[in-house]
Order: sequence, then C-alpha cells, then structure tokens
Amino acid sequence: MKPLSSFFLLLSLFLSLFFLLFHGSEAQNLIQNTCKTCSKDDPNIKYGFCTSSLQAAPASQCATLRGLGMISIRLIRYNVTDTRCHIKTLMKEKKLDPYVRRCLSDCFELYSDAIPSIKLAMKSYNAKKYYDANIQISSIMDATTTCEDGFKEKAGVVSPLTKRNEITFQLSAVALSVMNLIKNNGSTG
Repeated sequence: MKPLSSFFLLLSLFLSLFFLLFHGSEAQNLIQNTCKTCSKDDPNIKYGFCTSSLQAAPASQCATLRGLGMISIRLIRYNVTDTRCHIKTLMKEKKLDPYVRRCLSDCFELYSDAIPSIKLAMKSYNAKKYYDANIQISSIMDATTTCEDGFKEKAGVVSPLTKRNEITFQLSAVALSVMNLIKNNGSTG
C-alpha cells in the first residue's frame, strides 16, 4: 500500500508542476504575442520594452488580454506618479537654470493633470468604455510630448526627463494598442 500511495503523491506533484509550467508558458505566449502584434502595428512600441514591462508586473503571468490592458494602464499610473515626484525633487535644486526650472514647473503641472486622467482611464476601461479610456490615455501621451518639447525651445537645453517621458509615452502606446486588440477581437475575458 505504501508504494502505491507514494506513486500517487509523486504523480500528483508531477501533474501540479506540469499544470503550473503549462499555464505560465501560456501567459508568456500571451504577452509575447500581444507585444509582437502591438509593436508590429505601432512604430512607437518596442517589442522588448513591451514584453519586459508586462512580464515584470505582478499578476501578468496569469492575465487575460483584458487583464494585460489593465496592467498596462496601472504601469502608466505608477510611472506618472513617480515622474511627478521626480520632478518635484529636481525643482528643489537651488542652482537650477531659470529656464529649466520653468520647463520643470510646466512638466510638473502636466504630470499632475495626468494623475486624475489615468485614474479616469482606469474607470473607463473597467466599464469597457474604451473610447473614453483612449481619449484619457492619449491626453497623457500628449502631455509627455508637450513636456519634452518645452526643453527643446531653447538651444543647448537638455531635458532631464527625456527617458521618463519616453517610458510614459511608450506605456501609453502599449495600453492603447492592447485596448484596440480587445475591441477588434471582441475579447471580454
């Protein structure tokens, strides 16, 4: 009797492990396929950025396409909030060039306005109001471009926010692309 129970225990462990590995690889495939489609359809989305961003997010390994959409919107929210905080820190520097300070102040305002926009986008997305969520996320993309362009208006000025603006822009592009996939596929999962 004892060898038989050991056999069933081992079989049970093996099947559990197999299920977890299969389900994990299924999620990996969803992320990879989603990012492949998104990067093919939108030149603003880099495949490697898309996959690494989504894979690093909690719960992405068991997410549906709709779940990946919400994850991408949450990533925007975290990035917008963190960038706003970073701008606040940069503005505390005493020896900051006055022009750069004005640009940072404008960017701070743009990112401050982006926080309620992304929260509203989350609500719209949850209610499957993709058109509204699209408008709200697009406004955040515009804000990153406006922020970056402010620094370019004066020769020789380098934006300290270029990388952060690019990340926010790209995360927004991913979210919009995933929403587009959901609308086109009629996915509700």
